[in-house]
Amino acid sequence: MNAVITGGTKGIGRAIADLLASKGINLFVCSRNESDLREMKSTIEENNNSKVFTAVVDMSKKAEVQQFAISVLKEVEQVDILINNAGLFIPGALAEEEDGALEQMINTNLYSAYYLTRALLPGMVNQGHGHIFNMCSIASKIAYPNGGSYSISKFALLGFSKVLREELKDKGIKVTSILPGATWSNSWAGVDLPRERLMEAEDIAIATWAALQMSPSAVVEEIVLRPQLGDL
Repeated sequence: MNAVITGGTKGIGRAIADLLASKGINLFVCSRNESDLREMKSTIEENNNSKVFTAVVDMSKKAEVQQFAISVLKEVEQVDILINNAGLFIPGALAEEEDGALEQMINTNLYSAYYLTRALLPGMVNQGHGHIFNMCSIASKIAYPNGGSYSISKFALLGFSKVLREELKDKGIKVTSILPGATWSNSWAGVDLPRERLMEAEDIAIATWAALQMSPSAVVEEIVLRPQLGDL
């Protein structure tokens, strides 16, 4: 099996990549940081029966996203799992955030998933199966202080997931939206909170794997995860 994971070298993306690799699934991973990609490829291939293909990609740029898809399809004819995980979080209220914040986060959080999915979807349709995961957020459902344009972009990503789900019902392709609350990742770097107050990235990976275990007649449409003590 082959899985494509965007933004897969850190946090939730890396946790999902590590778990899929432990199951023998080959990975196509992109990131903006070449050294992170090299470390990931070396570590995973050394410890798992899985091949890792990497590419340096800025997911906010349409041409780079489309080129990434082309490079994937040159290597394999079949993509079984697509995890649209790449994301950008810039805090701020709408009236106070920097000009261009909305465009930055829409490009990274929504358009990246849109362009990559469109590029890989014809192959999934032809093979009659596949599973698409979109990494949404609790911010896809609830606006919160200082969420600003980030929440707008995540609301949009959940809407994209819902449209995909409706369109792909009869194509054998599953669509799952993952909506995590506060999870240890770069977005929370330096926060002065006890470790147990936030979820672990591995928790999101476990939930993703569970959704992949369903029979062909069942799909998990949404996975909502929150810290045990609630949202921050």
